[in-house]
Amino acid sequence: MTCTFSPEQITALSAPLDRAKVRQREQGRSSVSYLEGWQVIAEANRIFGFDGWQRETVALLCVNQSERTIGRDQRPGWGVTYTARVRITVGEGSGAQLIREGCGAGHGIDTDLGQAHESALKEAETDAMKRALMTFGNPFGLALYDKQQREVTQATGNSSAPLPASASNGTRSIHRRPSPTTPSANIDPGLTPLDSATTRQILATLRGLPRPVLEGFTKAFRKRFQVPEDATSIADRILQKRHHDWIEAYLVQHPQVAA
Repeated sequence: MTCTFSPEQITALSAPLDRAKVRQREQGRSSVSYLEGWQVIAEANRIFGFDGWQRETVALLCVNQSERTIGRDQRPGWGVTYTARVRITVGEGSGAQLIREGCGAGHGIDTDLGQAHESALKEAETDAMKRALMTFGNPFGLALYDKQQREVTQATGNSSAPLPASASNGTRSIHRRPSPTTPSANIDPGLTPLDSATTRQILATLRGLPRPVLEGFTKAFRKRFQVPEDATSIADRILQKRHHDWIEAYLVQHPQVAA
C-alpha cells in the first residue's frame, strides 16, 4: 500500500507562502521572518486533515536555569532554557506514514521560576514542531529560509480554504475527508486578508489617537483577539477583515476615541 499525497495536497504544499501570515521580530540588529505556532498548526489541519497528522514530543531537556535581573528596575528573576525534539507523523491508522522530526529551543524569563519554566518549555516544543513541519514545504515556513523570499507572495484571499477530498485513484491518500458541496460557503469572510493600503490607513488612524486613548484601544484589541502578553505591538496583528470591522465598530461605539 503506497502512501501518497492527493493532488490537492501536493498543490497546497507546493504553493508559495502567503505573506499575510508572516510575522517579523527583531533579533540582534536584524529583522527575522517567522510563522506563529498556531498558524502552522492551522495549516497542518487544513492540508493533512484534523485527524491526518500527529505530534509527539520525544525529547525535552532543561539545559539552563539561572538567576538574573529583569527589566529596567532590575527585579530579581530567573532565566530558563529548554531544548526539545518533536516528531510529526502524517497518515492514518496502521497504514504507510510519513515521519519527520525537528529540534528547537525555548527561553523563559520571569520573576516566578515556574512561569519561566512553562514559557521555555512551550517555546521549545513549538519551535521544534515548526522545524519538523517546515520540511513539508512552503506553507509551513520553508520559503522563509530563502533570504530573497522568492516563494513568499501577497495574499490571495483563499489560501485558508479547506482542501477537498480527492477521488480514489488506487493509492492511499494521506487524509480522508468528505468534500463539502460548496467549499467556499465554509470560509469565514472575516478571515479575508486586508490589502496593504487598508492596513496602512488603519495604522495611520490609530497613530493619530491621543496616547491614553491609544492605550485603552490597544488593551481592548489584545483582549478581543487574545494577543499574547509578550507581543510588543498589535500593529502586525491587524491582518484580516474581522480586525478592520472590529476597529471600525470600536471607534463608532467610543466617540471620544474618534474625536
